Amino acid sequence: MKTQFHQAWMLVLVGTVILTGCQPTQPFYFKESGDLSLYLDKATDIEYADVEYNRLTEVENAEAPYTISDPFEMDESKIWNLTLEEAVADSLKNSKAIRTAGGNAVFRVIPGTTLTSAAIPTNLVTRNDAMPTIYDPAIVESDPTFGVEGALSEFDAQLNATFNWDRVDRPQNYQTGSPFFISEFGQNLATGTVELTKKSATGTQWFMRQNTTYDYNNRGSLIYPSSWLANIEMEARHPLLRGSGVQVNRVNVMLARIREDVSLADFETNIRNLVSDVEEAYWQLYFAYHNLEAAKTGRDSALVTWRRVHALMANGAEGGEAEKEAQARQQYFEFRSRTEAALRDLYKAEGSLRYFMGLAATDGRLIRPASEPTDAWVAFDWFDIHQEALNRSPELRRQQWRLKQRELELITARNQLLPQLDAVALYRFLGLGDDLITGNRNGKNFNEPGSYAWEVLTEGNYQEYTLGLQFSMPIGFRSELAGVRNVQLQIAREKAVIEDMELEVSHLLTDTIRDLDSNYSLVQTNLNRLIAADKEVDSVQAAYDAGTVTLDLLLDAQRRRSDAQIVYFQALVEYNIAIKDVHMRKGSLLDYNGVYLAEGPWPEKAYFDAQGHARRRSASTYLDYGYTRPGVISRGAVPQGPISHGTMEEGTIIYEDEATGSGEVIGTPTPAKVPTSLNTVSLEPPAAPQVASRSAQSKSELDWNKLGLNELVSEVRQTKSSPQPTPATAPSSRRVVKSVSHESGQNPTPAKTASATSGWQAAKR
Repeated sequence: MKTQFHQAWMLVLVGTVILTGCQPTQPFYFKESGDLSLYLDKATDIEYADVEYNRLTEVENAEAPYTISDPFEMDESKIWNLTLEEAVADSLKNSKAIRTAGGNAVFRVIPGTTLTSAAIPTNLVTRNDAMPTIYDPAIVESDPTFGVEGALSEFDAQLNATFNWDRVDRPQNYQTGSPFFISEFGQNLATGTVELTKKSATGTQWFMRQNTTYDYNNRGSLIYPSSWLANIEMEARHPLLRGSGVQVNRVNVMLARIREDVSLADFETNIRNLVSDVEEAYWQLYFAYHNLEAAKTGRDSALVTWRRVHALMANGAEGGEAEKEAQARQQYFEFRSRTEAALRDLYKAEGSLRYFMGLAATDGRLIRPASEPTDAWVAFDWFDIHQEALNRSPELRRQQWRLKQRELELITARNQLLPQLDAVALYRFLGLGDDLITGNRNGKNFNEPGSYAWEVLTEGNYQEYTLGLQFSMPIGFRSELAGVRNVQLQIAREKAVIEDMELEVSHLLTDTIRDLDSNYSLVQTNLNRLIAADKEVDSVQAAYDAGTVTLDLLLDAQRRRSDAQIVYFQALVEYNIAIKDVHMRKGSLLDYNGVYLAEGPWPEKAYFDAQGHARRRSASTYLDYGYTRPGVISRGAVPQGPISHGTMEEGTIIYEDEATGSGEVIGTPTPAKVPTSLNTVSLEPPAAPQVASRSAQSKSELDWNKLGLNELVSEVRQTKSSPQPTPATAPSSRRVVKSVSHESGQNPTPAKTASATSGWQAAKR
């Protein structure tokens, strides 16, 4: 019977295992509330941060962008005539986060091609942690670990205090009844210490301590069972070898100062790159307008030609052959595509300039450059600008600070090769009494009941002192020698880098001078080409009307005129960009644009407190306690005043008829324009040629007020008298024009200061 029961039980277990399998199961509970609010089915999730910040008005009020499909009527109320000086000033006002493309906001259009890549950098979105801001120098300076104040805190006085209470109840290995020893020792022991420490610039460490001890125990040999011991100690520990001297002990302070100078050099580089990007984007927008006008002129000429050929074909006259009509039609649509692409590129260039200026992407208006590029020859003295580039380049200055940093680190590394030899001196006043302290002296000295420890201490009967030397030295100095060798190699590396950086600066300046000269020659050559192309079109048009030339010659002449107009203005813009590049490479771009770098304003209380500290130092007695002094690490402030901008030659011949040798003087310089003031500082603006008058505008016959942007996206209607291409269905307007809170012609963004407390700012002079 028992065997049968076991067999049945085994069958039940086997069946249970087979039916349930090996899968894990949840436990069974007789009472379960069903509240699973603490259960989470995932460890991480994508969530929004709970933060508060103010969104820029330029973002909130951004309107729908202009596109080539919008039937937009352009009038002067929707045009913002912006000068280069205003563009730079607005950029500095709106640049808390410094938007830059590295100083080379390239936006070039080659005839016959269009720009398809985005002109807006994505550094701020993709690499926002590394994005430079106006707060970076202040952040470096206020760093509690590596900043100047953090390094100086090493010499601040430190107050330390400890208090301990000990209860001792310990059996003793003594015979019971011994007259001198007890078998069970009991004690209440309280100790307290207050210490003030200070490290001096020479490396000496000063200590002042006050120690208090309360002792209550059951030893029978004591005068009184409880006693107070008080003492005052003064200790000095001075290093004689390692760590001795002002030079060594202030290395961390000087390294912190160098880190601040490096951050200032980075800040200057970023501001310089921003100004370079703004100026380049400005001239590229200028070129985009002329590129659009050239494409529009070619389109209109091609349309007139197509109409004439189509009319001849409709009448069956000579010159209206099908292949000629197709050829004229193809050229029209080619120029039409150029016009549409040029309008798109204009919108891109305008958006690029808005980005660098920190403006809203769209505000219902189009920026139009109001400053004219110079076409006068600007000459630089090579030896002057070459030396200026080596002296004023912020990148070279930054590397020089890095080299100085390594040299200071070498001082610390070499100091570690010295043994540690410290001279120690300690002097102590002490007193022992039945009680600790009282307000009135009772005249009782030590070993009298009722005496006070502090009264005994202040009588000065018990004094102690210690004089000594402490020495320690690693055998072999393996780690220390490796540290010195490492710093020496880093110094060699920094020197090699700065030498090649100077070589690179020299090469870059050489390239910009070559570009300056070649672009000026291209301006002259392409202007001659444009004038010849204009004459060619007029001549071929007259010959075609007379029937002496074929249609393809006329179409080719019109195409060449459009290309000549584009390459002329491209060369003119690149010539002005080359002038900008020369100033950028020789370190004078900020001065050239009237920009001055200065520390932002502090609160008035900070100035008041600083003046008070200065007056206290002036009224005190100077104590020269140092053995050595730190060496000079700086050669003075970097000048930001007037500089050499080159000379503009008056009476420059731009157009010359090589056949006859006659020429026309069209480029004469004018005085530099005074930049618009922004956070103006009391510094004279540089007397440098910013722009020059350009009488060559008559050569291109471009009138900004008659650009006719409203005609760029319109189709030509077909009439009975003159066959024209069938217009496409006009798209419905997708634009909702919002009211703009800025008046026409003014800065469309609220004034935003680029300064912060103890921060840095770039200001227009």
